[in-house]
Amino acid sequence: MKVIIPLAGLGTRLRPHTYTKPKPLINVAGKPMLAHILDKFRGLDVEEYIFIVGHLGSQIEKYVSQQYGFKARYVTQHEMLGQAHALWLCRDYVDGPVFMVFGDTYFEADLEEINAGPPESIAYVREVPDPRRFGVAIVDPDGGVEKFVEKPASMDNRLAVIGMYYFTDGPALMQACQDLMDKRIQTKGEYFLTDAINLMIANGSKFVTRMASEWRDTGKPETVLETNRYLLENGNDNSAQFACPTCVIVPPVNIHSSAVIEESVVGPYATIGQDCKITRSLIRNSIIDAGAEIIETIMDQSLVGKEAVVRGRYRQFNVGDSALVGYSNNEEE
Repeated sequence: MKVIIPLAGLGTRLRPHTYTKPKPLINVAGKPMLAHILDKFRGLDVEEYIFIVGHLGSQIEKYVSQQYGFKARYVTQHEMLGQAHALWLCRDYVDGPVFMVFGDTYFEADLEEINAGPPESIAYVREVPDPRRFGVAIVDPDGGVEKFVEKPASMDNRLAVIGMYYFTDGPALMQACQDLMDKRIQTKGEYFLTDAINLMIANGSKFVTRMASEWRDTGKPETVLETNRYLLENGNDNSAQFACPTCVIVPPVNIHSSAVIEESVVGPYATIGQDCKITRSLIRNSIIDAGAEIIETIMDQSLVGKEAVVRGRYRQFNVGDSALVGYSNNEEE
């Protein structure tokens, strides 16, 4: 089996952070979102990982090569023509089963059956209160998928697809993507994966659904923070390991061992990156990236980029890498 992870999106909803860092490398509960996804595949028989990259893709390659020892391939999507187009770019490297998951999707699901080679393709789903802003799976009485519908008008079907699929026949998927583009079947000007899968079903491919026990999006600042809170509550709290004689740590938090915290209150729901310095501040429900410095600040619901400096403010922040916030013109930088 090969695992394909599309990562080429520009991440416009997470700017300014994604001007200098690809979205999957944003720190969430102590490590990049991409690492949380990759760690889900430990123990599975994966022949190769294929990363579809774009803007700042070299950072993805550098991170994966430094942190993981598996076989990896990088395919560049130069034009943002949609999900099916991104997968089609991998056509020369797919000769068997494929597992595909989007790079901004945190999930929890039972993947054990994948090693056994299930006879039918799988779409992972999650029941949602309002399905009208998602793609949904229409399932027949026997549990098979009849078709997928993008952003349905009705509330009748609440099984939202979460951007995670197992395909028993990878080459058939690639052919469906090719057919989609040959016939110029587009949704909102893009080639959607669900449209390609509908072509597969029309040609006889069988799909079933499996329920994900957890599904979190990390495409916007507020959802990044929601996912950070969830992960800190579920196995990523290291507050007991961090000693700080002049500060108060309120769990759950994830604080890098190299961080320096003085006369401050940190937490709950704070992630503090490598080499950060926090002085006389209150930080909660926020993510502070590596090398950032926070001085005399009360901070809540905030994202602060790598090596940024924030001083003397009380507000919600969304600060990119290397920014300076709170300095007057006559202060030294």
